[in-house]
Amino acid sequence: MIQISVVIPVFDEQESLSELHNWISRVMEEYAFSYEIIFINDGSKDGSWNIIQKLSSINPNVKGISFIRNYGKSAALDMGFSRAQGEVVITMDADLQDSPDEIPDLYEMIIKGGYEVVSGWKKKRHDPISKTIPSKFFNWVTRIISGIKLHDFNCGLKAYKNKVVKNIHLYGEMHRYIPLIAKWNGFTNIGEKVVEHRARKYGVTKFGWERFLNGFLDLISVSFVNRYKRRPMHFFGSLGTISFLTGFFITCWLIFEKIHGIYIGKAVRDITAQPLFFLALVALIAGIQLFLTGFLAEMMTSNNSRKADYNIEDELNFDD
Repeated sequence: MIQISVVIPVFDEQESLSELHNWISRVMEEYAFSYEIIFINDGSKDGSWNIIQKLSSINPNVKGISFIRNYGKSAALDMGFSRAQGEVVITMDADLQDSPDEIPDLYEMIIKGGYEVVSGWKKKRHDPISKTIPSKFFNWVTRIISGIKLHDFNCGLKAYKNKVVKNIHLYGEMHRYIPLIAKWNGFTNIGEKVVEHRARKYGVTKFGWERFLNGFLDLISVSFVNRYKRRPMHFFGSLGTISFLTGFFITCWLIFEKIHGIYIGKAVRDITAQPLFFLALVALIAGIQLFLTGFLAEMMTSNNSRKADYNIEDELNFDD
């Protein structure tokens, strides 16, 4: 196994690729690392893929995969992770805002520091306030929900043990939450390193304001999926039970109130004439539907469970 795999998603970054390649290669040679650079061309419309092909022809350590269209950063990283052979896998962006000079320290933190994941922290950022303030709020909310004490979840510069990237699956826009996904898959030794954030040298950012809204939606999604994907009845069943019992007790109260009113000779409205009755009816129906949803989801989960769903640390005395 080689020592380091560098996985780099690429989307319209033709100006920076050669410079980035030369910089990474220089660092690797200086420290005598065995390495591979995996460029994932995520449907670029410029000449990025042509440059990757040229780099591969002059450097056998350069590998490339080109998507037919743009699938997003998560898909690119997921593909790169599936092909990475390095003992340590390092991700970085292709825009030269991440410094390859950080690679040796990240490698040492994984190999000698015992970390399974190390996330970069761009403590001093070269971004406008319109990006830094929302980013700080986003990271604060993510820390609260995830319980992981990182300052910069969205930093593209990260390092992983090989077994981590082989046991997680990314889709949608989940690349922001790789430390969270890793934690919920059993990799809890997560560290952080202050890294240099370089000003953008070429091109423009590919992300706008919508990434913050999408980020919070993705946080809710990944939290729900990872907590309840193997026990959906715990979620839907709990909500269904609360809803059903609420409707049941309201109905019982309305019936008691009606009977008691008749008994004492007090004029009372019909049960069906009270708005509270319809609220109780909706709660009863919703409770039954939620419970059945949880039951069906539990059956689907049971039928689709495979041994591949479980991350295995090691095996002894089993033949292939």
